Amino acid sequence: MKKENKTNAMRILDKEKIPYEPFYYDCDEFIDGVHIADMLGQPYESSFKTLVMQGKSKNYFVFVLPIAEEVDMKKAARAVGEKSLEMVHVKDIMAVTGYIRGGVTSIGMKKKYPTVIDETAQLFDTIIVSGGMLGTQIHLAPDDLQKAVQGRFADILLEH
Repeated sequence: MKKENKTNAMRILDKEKIPYEPFYYDCDEFIDGVHIADMLGQPYESSFKTLVMQGKSKNYFVFVLPIAEEVDMKKAARAVGEKSLEMVHVKDIMAVTGYIRGGVTSIGMKKKYPTVIDETAQLFDTIIVSGGMLGTQIHLAPDDLQKAVQGRFADILLEH
């Protein structure tokens, strides 16, 4: 495969000397993480999506969770000390994060927002997150992601 450009997220990981493996794939349009995992034959449990929310305080927060799961809004709010949260509208994603929908990663957003990674990430040696643009993924250790974003682990999943 041809040499691909490094994303901002990859440059940050390089600078921090955090090991990762970039992975590139063809993506004409982003549907969702489950669709991408199916296309690439990747397990849902270790493939993580990034959600951006705004609290009552008007502050932004980032949540990283398995692609096939849903965030529990009450648990997420508690994890960041907010009364309530709401999802940032897709039209505002670029302005808030610097990334386009489908390419949002918790690494290297425009500003450093408090980041919570679902605790299930710790069950894996490596997890898969967006690389910062469509068609790009980063495979890295959960603790390295946590270090890169200065985040923390918490239970934020909706119970089924």
